[in-house]
Amino acid sequence: MEMTGYENIIIRGMLLGMTRSEILNKRDAIAEFAELGDFINQPIKTYSSGMFVRLAFAVATSIEPDILIIDEIVGAGDASFTEKANARMEMMLDKGSIIVMATHSTELALRLCNRAIWLDKGNIVMDGKVSEVLEEYLNGKV
Repeated sequence: MEMTGYENIIIRGMLLGMTRSEILNKRDAIAEFAELGDFINQPIKTYSSGMFVRLAFAVATSIEPDILIIDEIVGAGDASFTEKANARMEMMLDKGSIIVMATHSTELALRLCNRAIWLDKGNIVMDGKVSEVLEEYLNGKV
């Protein structure tokens, strides 16, 4: 928490399997994507939770993983950042990446997903096409 945003980019990138050189080559693009401005030079203990999540999302998606697991991460910013994050996830899907996402956003699920699993207290209520699962969820029929 004492490290700056830039230092966290390096550490997180290395934890995700990138070399120091690879992450340094992407550092500025990651910082720009996260839209933290001068806060990128401040310790992350000074960040809001949304700022922290935006930085984590920017790092995790910069490595173009085969599988990305996220939990409501795209709601951590303003409308502009959310749209940019959604576009990045669409690009990843176009390249063949798999995204496993926990979300309460029906719009996002319909836009990005080809399968939905409705969970209630850790139990699978329904598994299937997004539109069908959402219909049942919204109507409370199951």
